[in-house]
Amino acid sequence: MSVSLTEPMKTCVSLFTCSIIALISFTAKAQQFDPLIINDTTTVPMVLEETPSFKNYNFVYQERLNSIEEEVPLPYNEYVQKYIDIYSSRKDQMGKMLGLSDYYFPIFERALKENDIPEVMKYLPIIESSMNPKAVSRVGATGIWQFMFATAKGYGLKMDNYVDERRDPVEASHAAAAYFKDAYAGLGDWLLAIAAYNCGRGNVDRAIKKANSRDFWDIRPFLPMETRNYVPAFIAAVYVMNFSKAHDIERQDAEIAMGTDVVHVDRYVSLSLLAKALDVEESLLLSLNPSYKKKVVNGTDASPKRIVMPRVTLDNYASVFNVLNKIDQEQQPKVVLAAHSDNRTNQGAIALKYHRVTKGQSLSAIAQQYKVEVQDLKVWNKLKGSQLMPGQRLIVSKNQVQQELQTPAKRTKEYISYQPERGTSRVSGKI
Repeated sequence: MSVSLTEPMKTCVSLFTCSIIALISFTAKAQQFDPLIINDTTTVPMVLEETPSFKNYNFVYQERLNSIEEEVPLPYNEYVQKYIDIYSSRKDQMGKMLGLSDYYFPIFERALKENDIPEVMKYLPIIESSMNPKAVSRVGATGIWQFMFATAKGYGLKMDNYVDERRDPVEASHAAAAYFKDAYAGLGDWLLAIAAYNCGRGNVDRAIKKANSRDFWDIRPFLPMETRNYVPAFIAAVYVMNFSKAHDIERQDAEIAMGTDVVHVDRYVSLSLLAKALDVEESLLLSLNPSYKKKVVNGTDASPKRIVMPRVTLDNYASVFNVLNKIDQEQQPKVVLAAHSDNRTNQGAIALKYHRVTKGQSLSAIAQQYKVEVQDLKVWNKLKGSQLMPGQRLIVSKNQVQQELQTPAKRTKEYISYQPERGTSRVSGKI
């Protein structure tokens, strides 16, 4: 059946089609990398009442907020009051936040200080992720600072099959601090920078134009609903964390809040084996190293990786040393002895020793294992560079049989060098 469209109907169809196209274009554009688009939050409670009642103005709360001297303004109003009521009633959750802050706040503070960012920004992960490095939002924002993939890449965080640095409290804190620096440089106001962290610089810029103001409370009605609540929630979290005792909130000790050692490794290390060597629960070691996806630290010469672990004691020193410095016996590659006739030199049989490269091994690690020079490995195997492929067979010894019989191998000193890492307190030393 044929139906003809009247002019008004045609207009409606055209407008509808244009709207669909515009929506698709907007969605595609939103997925493109914008250095000032971060995430959505995972833990800010939604306040559906746009204008909450303000029957009991609390001058005590106002005075307490005023007493927190910060570069970031912390005003008291009905929106902030609403979130103070919410967070102060969540005594268990906020008690856990107080316990976790003992471990995480020094990490946040160092990153913020190095980038000249106000220290009060350290409270944002409370409303972003409840300070959970493995938190994932409904749109894929990940980690303690809730970075989206593209933005994380833009700020230098690495994500691959082995590691997701959005989950690394140290690296993600520095990326977040760099973001705040960019946002404040463009907006000139800390509350606007906080709003941009939630909804993106573009949304804040548009709200500024609509309100013809650069004051957050003026532009608030023109921001996405979540962001309207995000800044008041942040101010309320700052208040409750600073005045928890006034609301009968008790600190809950966190298992992760402990003295730690930090070591950088240039080889693959199993976190499961390391946990056994340390005599601690595997889950504890994984919580200290949340960025590793496969319980394996994939360190290489080109990119050493950080391991955070409970402080090493004399009782477990030897076992920890072995895990960090040697390949597990079950994973040792097979060593093959072979006879080879060199027709060019007519010197007869030459004893060769071969090594099968495993994933992640480097030339320097193999050279160290067989007590040879890296340059020898390159010459023996006609290597132009240092890149290796898993499964590749390398000559690791030539004419070594007689030499080993005549000359005892020299023992080389080995040590693990510990250094104070961002957010740790141990002084540099060796074991």
